[in-house]
Amino acid sequence: MDVLLSAEGLLSLLTLTFLEIVLGIDNIIFISLVSNDLEPEQQPLARRLGLLLALAFRVLMLLGITWLIGLTAPIFNIGDHPVSGRDAILFVGGLFLLGKSSTEIFKKTEGKGHGDHASKAKSLVGVIIQIGLLDIVFSFDSVLTAIGMTHELLIMIIAVVISMLIMLAFAKPIADFIERHVSLQILALSFLIMIGTVLIAESAHVEIPKPYVYSSVGFALIVQLLSIRAAERSKTTGNGQ
Repeated sequence: MDVLLSAEGLLSLLTLTFLEIVLGIDNIIFISLVSNDLEPEQQPLARRLGLLLALAFRVLMLLGITWLIGLTAPIFNIGDHPVSGRDAILFVGGLFLLGKSSTEIFKKTEGKGHGDHASKAKSLVGVIIQIGLLDIVFSFDSVLTAIGMTHELLIMIIAVVISMLIMLAFAKPIADFIERHVSLQILALSFLIMIGTVLIAESAHVEIPKPYVYSSVGFALIVQLLSIRAAERSKTTGNGQ
């Protein structure tokens, strides 16, 4: 506790919390998109359970740091390329994201979006399972970042909990905003395709700097938001005439 109250501890906590929120953006986008496939009364429950699962996986991984580090040890080779448990999980998770996002983009471009009741998910459990599986993959970046930032387990856990509480507070507004704008849904799905590609690259030990990824997505998001704002102002001006 003394470490947490020190200036160094507080700085580590603030920095790590910010990084956890940034790294959780892909998680909350996926949860928002998948939960929007459910009936309206089930969506808040799916988002809450999804984020609680993400929190549980992150805390369990932090408590099992020795086990987590063990996943980075090679278990077999493909040619001269060593493959660890972490590599396998990242590869499968990346393939799942590519497949899921591509399928959703196809539905939207073919006119079968989330608003079509015929395409609603049949089971809340099925959606929660999808979220849980991706939570495991997304948790690796979060936990490995925490381990790289500080050696204090208490600071890691508090940062993860704070970031998840913030994400939980903004989950519904983000989901509602994405649901209202198909262009943002396409952008979010394209972002998940990029993340899937990054995960597959990381499984092959090809490191793609995350600032490049998030900067490009942030720029595209700002442009899209400005376009939406301009369209809304144009519509308002047109109605006022």
